[in-house]
Amino acid sequence: MTVADAFPLAALSVGAEGLTLMDRISEALLREFSEEHELVALPEDQRFERFAGYITIRRQYSQTFNPDDVITGEGDDTGIDAIAIIVNGTLISDIDTLRDVADKVGDIDATFVFVQAHRSSNFDGAAIGNFGFGVSDFFKPEPTLRRNQKITDAAEIMAALYSMSSKFKRGNPACWLYYVTTGKWVGDATLRARIDSVVTDLKGTQLFDRVEFVPVDASRIQELYRQTKNAIQRMFNFREKITLPEVEGVRQAYLGVLPAREFLKLLLSDDGEMIGGLFYDNVRDWQEYNDVNKEILETLTSPARRRFMLMNNGVTIIARTLRPTGDRLAVEDYTIVNGCQTSHVLFDNRDALDDSVMVPIRLIETQDEGIINAVIRATNRQTEVTDEQFFALQEFSKTLEEFFRAYPDPHKLFYERRDRQYDRQAIERTRIVTPRELIRAFGAMFFEEPHRATRDYGVLKGKAIDGEMFGRDHRAEPYYTAAFAAYKLEYLFRNGRLDPRYKVARYQLLMAARILANPEPLPRMNSREMVRYCGVVLEVLRNPATADDLFARAATTVEGLAGGTFTRDQVNTEPFTVRIREFLEIKRSIENR
Repeated sequence: MTVADAFPLAALSVGAEGLTLMDRISEALLREFSEEHELVALPEDQRFERFAGYITIRRQYSQTFNPDDVITGEGDDTGIDAIAIIVNGTLISDIDTLRDVADKVGDIDATFVFVQAHRSSNFDGAAIGNFGFGVSDFFKPEPTLRRNQKITDAAEIMAALYSMSSKFKRGNPACWLYYVTTGKWVGDATLRARIDSVVTDLKGTQLFDRVEFVPVDASRIQELYRQTKNAIQRMFNFREKITLPEVEGVRQAYLGVLPAREFLKLLLSDDGEMIGGLFYDNVRDWQEYNDVNKEILETLTSPARRRFMLMNNGVTIIARTLRPTGDRLAVEDYTIVNGCQTSHVLFDNRDALDDSVMVPIRLIETQDEGIINAVIRATNRQTEVTDEQFFALQEFSKTLEEFFRAYPDPHKLFYERRDRQYDRQAIERTRIVTPRELIRAFGAMFFEEPHRATRDYGVLKGKAIDGEMFGRDHRAEPYYTAAFAAYKLEYLFRNGRLDPRYKVARYQLLMAARILANPEPLPRMNSREMVRYCGVVLEVLRNPATADDLFARAATTVEGLAGGTFTRDQVNTEPFTVRIREFLEIKRSIENR
């Protein structure tokens, strides 16, 4: 009898953890995840770490991200397989990104997420204890455990974050620990005691406002993975409403008032947190407790709270699907396009709300992008908002979305203008390009400012907002070329065809690769010559052999100029960028003689 015969509902795997059993559903989901993220070449234990990290971190961070960016599991990982540090809705990859985020706001809202992944079919008390000790040690000024470079880098971000603690006006960071295994959680008292001990130790540091330790078993794995694929869905009671007249492109629309407690159902995740990405289409982010938001708060906490619905402009919600059943409404794939400030004040004061607080609501079901953009513009004109804040709605962004998808499958990319836009589509996640990554790649390759892609990302974003980048008359080809080059480079890193130590200089490699592939001077962004120029670069990138050779030459060039030392402080500087450009210019001049 074979093992498969003995265990008909399980799949057998052998890895660093020894002989393990994984149920068929979890194995199938892992296989699907690995294919979508192009991880099939990795051993199963490494794929499972990325899988576990991705599905748990997505609970706290709704936007698309590369699983490799959060993985820490290797030698000296202190018992932690993945770490995510999320500040004001941004996944922080380095100290420079943290500073860029912190410089823009008065308040900092931070969350730490730690993940430990085991493919074993049971929960291990000793492993839980080791995981908790590793997390506690992570926050110590003088750690006792040896750290690999990824843990060290994350700890540096953590230390820099706590140095800004004067901005923790809404409270200290939250800390989430996820212990993931393919076994079954039955609430064993001994294991529960281990978990409680970990939580108590972390709370005792006084570093956090909230500490949660979540055991994730096979059934929970399946639930979390499916949530990453499905749109947000909520059911709520909407009694006080009227149906609006028919409008072309709108399936149905309602106007009314909703009890604040009922409205909170649309804001809260299963963990009691604010649903991530809910305000992605809203051009104004949470503005902290400015004068306007203080007035909202004062109204809620005063006897005038019954007049809230008369004094507030209300909330506009756009949904892809609405299913009414009497006074109950099922809403799916929705976003709040106006009312970000109101929503945050209500969320912050949710424990103080009663049925006397009513929220004006406009609810629209449409899938017409033109209508969505028009509603966003109209509803956000009620207060002073500059045209630059509507960057996400510009026609050029829509052009890029269509242009990227127009290429044949081997070269197709997906520009994600809207958060979770492609969650329900069966596509390779590695081909999804976020606006943030496109700005970085394009700024490095075609503005020749790779040092700003991390250290001064805000400068590049400013150029995107003011039209110097993403200009209305720009050709789409250089943006696609930058995105495709970044995709190819990450593919080489992911599959071990380029040494991971070059990752710290990834944007310098993109600039060098473009110049090496086509050393001719850059044409104007709106010219036909730019189309031809990009064609030459793309021809090299689309051939696996020539692409490998191109990035190998770029890595050799950058490494030689860096003297073989790759550190963030050395390569992400303007003088080093200038050194690369000057070297390649001299090389081109010599070759043209």
